[in-house]
Amino acid sequence: METELSTRLGIEYPVFGFTPFPAVAAAISRAGGMGVLGAVRYSAPDELARDLDWLDGHTDKLPYGLDVVMPAKKVEGVTEADIEAMIPPEHRAYVEALLTKHGVPALAADERAGWRITGWMEKVARDQLDVAFDYPIKLLANALGSPPADVVRRAHDHGVLVAALAGSARHARHHQEAGIDIVVAQGYEAGGHTGEIASMVLVPEVVRAVAPLPVLAAGGIGTGEQVAAGLALGAQGVWLGSVWLTAAEADLHSPALTRKLLAAGSGDTVRSRALTGKPARQLRTEWTDAWEDPAGPGTLPMPLQGLLVADAVSRIQRHEVGPLLGTPVGQIVGAMNQERPVQAVFDDLTRGFERAMDRLNRIAGRGAQDGAAPGPGRDRR
Repeated sequence: METELSTRLGIEYPVFGFTPFPAVAAAISRAGGMGVLGAVRYSAPDELARDLDWLDGHTDKLPYGLDVVMPAKKVEGVTEADIEAMIPPEHRAYVEALLTKHGVPALAADERAGWRITGWMEKVARDQLDVAFDYPIKLLANALGSPPADVVRRAHDHGVLVAALAGSARHARHHQEAGIDIVVAQGYEAGGHTGEIASMVLVPEVVRAVAPLPVLAAGGIGTGEQVAAGLALGAQGVWLGSVWLTAAEADLHSPALTRKLLAAGSGDTVRSRALTGKPARQLRTEWTDAWEDPAGPGTLPMPLQGLLVADAVSRIQRHEVGPLLGTPVGQIVGAMNQERPVQAVFDDLTRGFERAMDRLNRIAGRGAQDGAAPGPGRDRR
């Protein structure tokens, strides 16, 4: 399963695993891929430094990366309080009515509310980078387009490759023009923010659009056969996120959510703006349904929606309110039906890849026989 990109980065398999959990990222790197830690949930630089310290000590000096959410255009001088003030009162009332309807308790006075979407803000993202470049990261990925030009230059000065997610060939060409090293072609099937184009169509379009820039296939990939398909479409690797949510090393802090993921089918997700204000694939719940209700106020644009619902989501998760409990996840959730260590996931990926290649080799072998020069007794017409 070796590609030019995996060789360049010094990893055994061209499998890039995005995860918010340091233990999962470390296990991915130890298994032969590249663990990529999601940074957006870290609002304080010291928290990110703490987890990068841990990650650096548990990867056996193998490569790992960091994923940030950073706008290409600077947004300076805007505070979280400024954004909070833009949220209409009727939206706040709608959230409280939903929580009351489902009997969701408030957080205790000494309980800290969960992650608030501040990683998109210029200062927060740059503070994360100030921390990250003190560590031997090998890859910096950006989930919100191309990072600013000075960030790309800074990464390159540190010997760090830069990746950016794209949902169309047009987006991919923009990344190439911005000096990005790797394009992640993320299809409609993926968890989190996605575009409108399915992976089977998107990946070869992006490969053609940015050649010879390496492309990673993302979206709807969770088996070795799907890895083989991504490489067959011209990608030099795959980018997996959802499949790690049910890894034994993951720390969802919610047994009820883990059970929902294990029980879900591929049709149990929906692209909804309910979480962030941008279309993001996630488990379909009564929470996502409520934000599609014509009688409701509708979702706000990013980042207003994320700030609006942050405390509510924390309450739902803390108290494991089943009808409302969800998480970003892709359509591959239908294949995530058991908790397994990361190494076991890799074992299945490699076995599935080998099965796929064996099938293709048999087909190619038959084709070669059928096209061979005719021998004695064969029809020479």
